Amino acid sequence: MDSIKRRPLTSYRKEGYEPVLKFDDKDFKTKEPIQVFSNSFTFSIKLQKNLAKTRAFYNKYYNVIVPLFFTFLSFWSRFYLISLSDIVMWDEAHFGNFASRYLKREFYFDVHPPLGKMIVALAGLLAGYDGSFSFEPATKYPENVNYTVMRLFLASFGVGMVPLAYYTTSELRFSSQAVILVTLMVLLDTAYICISRFILLDSLLLFFTYTTVFCLVKFHNQRYKPFSTNWWIWLFMTGISIGCVSSVKWIGLFTTALVGLYTIEDLWNKLGDLDISKVDYLKHWVARIICLIILPILIYVTCFVIHFSILTHTGPGDAQMSSLFQAGLIGNNFLESPLELAYGSRLTLKNMGFGGGLLHSHINQYPGGSEQQQVSCYHHNDINNDWMILKPRKEQMYNNITEVEFVNNGDTIRLLHLNTRRNLHSHEIAAPVTNVHFEVSAYGNETLGDDNDYWVIEVVSDTNTKTNRIRTLTTSIRLRHKVIGCYLRSANRVLPEWGFKQIEVTCDKRNNAKDIYLHSLELPLGSKVNFKSKFLHNFWHLNVGMYTVNNALIPNPDKEDSISSLPIQWPILEVGLRMSEWADDKVKFFLLGNPIVWWSGTASLVLFFCLLFWYSVRQKRKYIEFSPAEWIHFLYIGKICVVGWLLHYIPFFIMGRVTYLHHYFPALYFSILMAGFIFDHFTVYCNLQAKKIIFGISYASIIFVFWYFKDIAYGINYPSSKLKGRKWLSTWDIVN
Repeated sequence: MDSIKRRPLTSYRKEGYEPVLKFDDKDFKTKEPIQVFSNSFTFSIKLQKNLAKTRAFYNKYYNVIVPLFFTFLSFWSRFYLISLSDIVMWDEAHFGNFASRYLKREFYFDVHPPLGKMIVALAGLLAGYDGSFSFEPATKYPENVNYTVMRLFLASFGVGMVPLAYYTTSELRFSSQAVILVTLMVLLDTAYICISRFILLDSLLLFFTYTTVFCLVKFHNQRYKPFSTNWWIWLFMTGISIGCVSSVKWIGLFTTALVGLYTIEDLWNKLGDLDISKVDYLKHWVARIICLIILPILIYVTCFVIHFSILTHTGPGDAQMSSLFQAGLIGNNFLESPLELAYGSRLTLKNMGFGGGLLHSHINQYPGGSEQQQVSCYHHNDINNDWMILKPRKEQMYNNITEVEFVNNGDTIRLLHLNTRRNLHSHEIAAPVTNVHFEVSAYGNETLGDDNDYWVIEVVSDTNTKTNRIRTLTTSIRLRHKVIGCYLRSANRVLPEWGFKQIEVTCDKRNNAKDIYLHSLELPLGSKVNFKSKFLHNFWHLNVGMYTVNNALIPNPDKEDSISSLPIQWPILEVGLRMSEWADDKVKFFLLGNPIVWWSGTASLVLFFCLLFWYSVRQKRKYIEFSPAEWIHFLYIGKICVVGWLLHYIPFFIMGRVTYLHHYFPALYFSILMAGFIFDHFTVYCNLQAKKIIFGISYASIIFVFWYFKDIAYGINYPSSKLKGRKWLSTWDIVN
């Protein structure tokens, strides 16, 4: 101890100070210096011990402390100034309105599955919202709508993305520096921040995408412990995640496809593993069928069960569903429909095809062909959907005062459009879009016309086979043209702009045309017991309708859409998206990613392809740069990141529908993961100091650019002219 105590005396010596070496209790000068250095030394030892304990605690709980710290930052990044704009922002008009429908229990139609919108409705319920607000675009929220709580609730799913990114990269065996890099990229991407802060579905979609990838990676890491408790837990959780992500938006099916491809490869590899018995191999199949197929389907179907059980009242989406379904909704006047159809009845005719619409006409004429009045298929309730069923002109006129004459199978009829007083008509002129079929038009009037106005009713099926009469709602029929012999049909072909993007109606010469439901509204009351539809029929009908309408959301070449974009523009961040009005006195939001994050991710994908080609060629030439385990891990990361990115990106080139920047957000995550892997790959042989410098510069770049662009995510409450310096690309529409 003497030698230890002597080192501080010499090492702590200061200029102009000579320690007293004579120890005399009476000497004041001797006692004070000795006491000072003794206390300093004791403090130093205690400090070192405390630091050692802190360091040990930090190292022991590193995977708790660091993600908690980033989660705290994530709360700040997603919640900061979330109530700054008090107007309905962008697609809040849609999804807020859907929440209102749930709270009022009114049936609506949308192209997305119901889980995400039910969660939005839950946010409204927790916020004390009663469903009375209409969520009209750009309108100010009233005092009774606590939009802040609704936004906070949905933003919390965006918060969850950050710790999920951290733990996913940890499970992928990235270095601690790369883990922090990926976490920081997810935390500080301005596009992720912005999209998470509003009443939208995107934070939910991204959250469940992240959970699916995380659970898949966790399950992969249990591959050497098959059928263990953790193996079952993470397989089960993967199934729950893909069920949830697919139930928010169908884009989630791309994530499901990633899990499916991984599973196929995994089972294929196990097929050739002689250490696995046939019984165990069969168990692997059964486990995956239960957890990755049956479980997600059950979740998806259950969401629709809840959806239908909540929306029991008539609403704006009724017309998308079958007539039987509509009749079962509270408040729908189909409950007053007569049981059997009679001449002189006012009726609407609905295409029985799943997602079919209502037979419709309006005063506008075809620009070519016969140039007669247009007939189309329309998916919304409208007075132009109403028709009257009449006998042919040469037969005795129907007297609706003295007698009722019912319509029977095989009758020849005439359909009069009530609003324009023209007859449903067809002739041997090619249809405007499907030109192999005949055109269907509205022609003549109540007294003027020809034999091309006549149609023959053919019953296809009926729940009551004891009568020849046509029953409303329960009888499925088709209409055969009396002269030509073709059948009235409606497929999914969309008319051009002159046809208001409605569905084309044609007369098909083939004998397999679409059947049509019809219902009448003006005869004595029918029995409500007849008006029931089965869940599976409703479920399938709604899903086909979602698919049909989603595919009809195609770009309009006659209009310039300032917010839509092309998939080729997304990886290079060529465009942004204005989410609000751009007036100087308004709070503005511009959906644009952190350029460092997006460009790094895209560059990393390109680099990976180059590396894969390079290493593959060198392996062919017998240059061994990886151990077998390292090469397998290299390919595994590539499959997760590259295949995940391709699955979430390439389909948008094939889709005919209009596309927007936020469609790229799930794919962006896989490019971010690849960025972390590429940084790890190129710094693996660097010394610790060089590695710290490289990653430190990367961290600083992400943070600096985020801070520079943060206002576009948190709200621009000043003139956009001040953002000229942030317009790095001429295609960024930030400045007016």
